[in-house]
Amino acid sequence: MEEVRKFKPNPKSKLMDQVRQVLRYHHYAIRTEQTYCAWILRFLTFFGGKTHPKDLGADQVEKFLSALATEGQVAASTQRQALNAIVFLYRDVLDIPLGDVSAMKRSGRHRRPPTVLTQEEVKKMLGQMDGTHLLMAQLLYGCGLRLMECIRLRVQDVDFGRHQLFIRGAKGGKDRVVMIPKKIEAALKVHHARVLDLHKKDVAEGFGQVYIPEALARKFPKAETDAGWQYFFPSKERSVDPRSGKTMRHHVLESGLQKAVKLAAARAEIHRRVGCHTLRHSYATHLLENGVNIRVVQELMGHSSVETTEIYTHVMQKDVRAVESPLDGI
Repeated sequence: MEEVRKFKPNPKSKLMDQVRQVLRYHHYAIRTEQTYCAWILRFLTFFGGKTHPKDLGADQVEKFLSALATEGQVAASTQRQALNAIVFLYRDVLDIPLGDVSAMKRSGRHRRPPTVLTQEEVKKMLGQMDGTHLLMAQLLYGCGLRLMECIRLRVQDVDFGRHQLFIRGAKGGKDRVVMIPKKIEAALKVHHARVLDLHKKDVAEGFGQVYIPEALARKFPKAETDAGWQYFFPSKERSVDPRSGKTMRHHVLESGLQKAVKLAAARAEIHRRVGCHTLRHSYATHLLENGVNIRVVQELMGHSSVETTEIYTHVMQKDVRAVESPLDGI
C-alpha cells in the first residue's frame, strides 16, 4: 500500500505559524485553531518558553499534564484537550513520535446527573426573556439544540415546508433532523424575513459574504453570497474574517445568549446552576417523562449511544405509585 504523504509546513516559518498552516490544511475550525495554539503556547511557557518542543518529549508532556491535574485542578475534559493539542503538535507539525504518555496523573472524571428544570420552571424562565434571545432559548428547549448548533444555524437549515430544522456537522460530525415547535414557527418566519432583508442590504452595499468551509467554497464559489448560506442568527455588525481578511457578517456571539439565559434564571428565582445546556437536558428529560421512546430521544439528541441518553432516566420525575407489581398480574 502506498504511504500517504503528510503535509509539511514551511520550515522557515515560526513554530506557531507552522502549527496554523497544518491546522488550516486539515480544515480545523477557527475555534479549534485558537484552542490548540493556546495550549501549545501554555505547554512551552511551562518549560520557560525558550526550549523548542523537539528538545522536549513524553516525560515533559507527562509533567505538564500532571501539573494541570494536581496543581491546576482542571477537569478531565480540559486535560484531554491539552493532550490533544500537544499530540497534534508532535504528530502533525513536527512529525516526531511522542511516545507513551499513559503514566501521567489524570484528572478525575465524575459523571454527575444533569441539572434539569421542570416545565413550569422553563415557562417562568422564558417569560423573563424577549426578542431574539427568547427565540434562541425556545429553540434550545423546543428542539434540544446545543448552544453552538443554534448559533451556527443557516437560513437553509430551517425548512418551514416540512416544519423541520436540519442540524449539520454537529458533535461527532453527525447530522440530524428535529421538528420545529408549532408555538414558535410564526416568530421564526418573521425573523427569517428580517435576516433576508439584512442580507439584501449587505449585498446592495457591496458586501453580503458569509464564512463557508474551504472545501464547500471551492465546490460552490457563489455560496458565500447566497441567501441560504447566511447565518440564521447574524451579528448586528459586519466584521473581518481572521483567515480570509474579507469583511463578512458572522453569526452572533454565544456569550450574549449565555448571559441572557443566566439573567432570566435569576429573575425567575431559580436557585440552581442554569445555563444554555440546561434547556437541552430539560428537553430530553421531558420527552422521556411524556412517554417518548428512549431510542427516539437518542436520535433527536444526536447521541451515538443510548447509554448517553439513559442518564436522563435518573433525573426524570417518576410516579412509583402508578407502577403495578408483577405479582398483581398473575
